[in-house]
Amino acid sequence: MQDLSGANALVTGGSGGIGAHIARALARAGVNVVVSGRREQALAGVVDELRDAGVRAEAVAADLYERSQVDGLIARSETALGPLDLLINNAGVEEASSFTRYTPDELTSMIDVNLTAPVLLTHSVLPGMLERGRGHVVFISSVAGKQGQAYQVPYAATKAGLIGVTQSLRAQYRDSPVGFSVVCPGFVAGDGMYQRMLEEGMSSNRLMGATTIDKVANAVIEAIRRDRPEAIESGGPLRPLLALAQLAPRAPEWLMPRIGATALFRRAAAARGRES
Repeated sequence: MQDLSGANALVTGGSGGIGAHIARALARAGVNVVVSGRREQALAGVVDELRDAGVRAEAVAADLYERSQVDGLIARSETALGPLDLLINNAGVEEASSFTRYTPDELTSMIDVNLTAPVLLTHSVLPGMLERGRGHVVFISSVAGKQGQAYQVPYAATKAGLIGVTQSLRAQYRDSPVGFSVVCPGFVAGDGMYQRMLEEGMSSNRLMGATTIDKVANAVIEAIRRDRPEAIESGGPLRPLLALAQLAPRAPEWLMPRIGATALFRRAAAARGRES
């Protein structure tokens, strides 16, 4: 979709962080936006900003931990704004922890929010896009979905799932007018787990890299306009390392501890009493 002006979008996890920045980037491109999330007051503030940018904007509160609220979100968003041309599956949760310290409820809830909800929302919005002959769906995954890290088991699993979903949808609908993209950020300064790590004195290095919320938001816009299958936004030289991992699966087991990734996530888990 080269021309985004006048399109209607839903951004999940839109009350702050990456989601709010994606919504602002869409508004700058002339897109009308529904922002969804659990924090109604924060959503209202984002909506005010978007309207000031000259587009139509609405807030539709939804808790993606609750299946009943997932099921009706597309219909509620289209009632508020109109038929959706864009769906940005951004909402997600992340918690560094030793695998055995996760409770069963934590594991299943992370899967529900990070993977099940995006799949169900896409399943709901896609028939209308196909009927209207226009649309694009973006999944916000992670570099962790390309190469799982220590202390990140459910997060890495769900983000890898989004990559697989994108690839499968593109294969099935390659001749349709609807596109699908996955954006894989690395460490993102400004919000989320990595920002909390920075505030606690933990940081990435030149090999692992770091990026910004604005760069991730811009990657989303470019993915839509160019129908990119995948965009990696990390700030570091990760593509050669990821390619090496495909050719030599044992290589990351040797490499990740040496570039500091394992120690960084161990510290993040320990800071929350979840290292072992």
